Amino acid sequence: MKTILVTGGAGFIGSNFIPYFLSKHSDYRVVNLDLLTYAGDLKNLKEVEGNKRYEFVKGDICDRVLVQMLFEKYNFDGVIHFAAESHVDNSISGPEAFIRTNVFGTFTLIDVARKNWMNGPFELKKEGRFLHVSTDEVYGSLGETGLFTESTPYAPNSPYSASKASSDMLVRSYFHTFGLNVVTTNCSNNYGPKQHDEKLIPTIIRKALKQGPIPIYGDGKNVRDWLYVLDHAKGIDLAFHQGISGETYNIGGNNERTNNQIADTICGILDSENPRSNGKSYKDLITFVKDRAGHDRRYAIDARKIEKNLGWKADENFDSGIMKTIQWYLNRYSS
Repeated sequence: MKTILVTGGAGFIGSNFIPYFLSKHSDYRVVNLDLLTYAGDLKNLKEVEGNKRYEFVKGDICDRVLVQMLFEKYNFDGVIHFAAESHVDNSISGPEAFIRTNVFGTFTLIDVARKNWMNGPFELKKEGRFLHVSTDEVYGSLGETGLFTESTPYAPNSPYSASKASSDMLVRSYFHTFGLNVVTTNCSNNYGPKQHDEKLIPTIIRKALKQGPIPIYGDGKNVRDWLYVLDHAKGIDLAFHQGISGETYNIGGNNERTNNQIADTICGILDSENPRSNGKSYKDLITFVKDRAGHDRRYAIDARKIEKNLGWKADENFDSGIMKTIQWYLNRYSS
C-alpha cells in the first residue's frame, strides 16, 4: 500500500481529487493535511469519511515540525500539493497571507520532502514524487490571440499570481539543484461542485437564487479558459503517475468565455431550471461593478503537451460541465 500526502484536500479542487483518486487507485492511502481556513470544509469529503484508506490531519503546511512528523509516521511515497491561498481579491486586500502560505508553505513542504527522500544532491534515499499544483495566472495576461504554453515567460500581475510564481520557481530549483523528483501543473480556471461561494460561478448562481444583484467586474469582457474540476483531477493523476520529472504540464479546458458569457449562460439555464416567480429573466439581475485592480484581460491554456505526452483529454465541454455544476448548487441550496 502506497501512501501520499495531499495538502489542502478539504478545498475545492482537493476535495474533488481525493474521492476520485481513492476510487481509481485501490493500492493507495491518502493523508489529507488541511488547516481548514475559510475555504476548506470537511463536508466536501463526506463520501470518503468512512474509507479506511483515508485520514485527515488538521494542520498548517508552514509547520515544519508537524510536516516532518507526518513524513516520519507515514513514510510518504508522494506529495500532491494543492494547499494555497487563491482568491485574487483577498491577495489585494491582504497579500501577507499569500506569501506565507503559497511561498513559505511550499518551501516547508518541499524541503522536508527533500530531507526525507534524498541523502544529498542527486543521492536518492527513497522513491518519492512531489507534484505541485499551480495556475495559469503566473503567465500574466494574453492579448486577443495566442495561448499560454509551458515555455511562456512568467509575468504575474497580482500578489496571488506572484506568490504562485514564486512557489513554482522554488519547486523548479529543487529539481535542478537537488535532483528531487518534481512535477508542476498549471491549470486554467476551474469550476464545478464544491467551489467556494466567493468565486465567480458560485457567486452568480448564489446571487441569482437570492434575487440579488449579480456583480460583474468592469465591462465583463475579461476572458478565462474554463476547466471542469474532475477533468483537472484526472490530469493531476496522470501527471503524478506518468509525468517526466522536472517537467511542467499545462491543463486547460479549451473553453474560453468572457465573464458576460458565463453570466448569460448561467442565467439562461436558471431561467429554464428554476424560473423566477415574477416571470423575469435572471439576466435582469446582472450588475456591472468597479473593476478589480490588476485584472488580467485574458487567459487561455495550450494543453497539447499533456494531451500528446500523457494521453489526457477533457471529458466535459463547458455546456455539459456548467449544467452539472448548476444542478449541484441547486440541490445544495434547496436542501
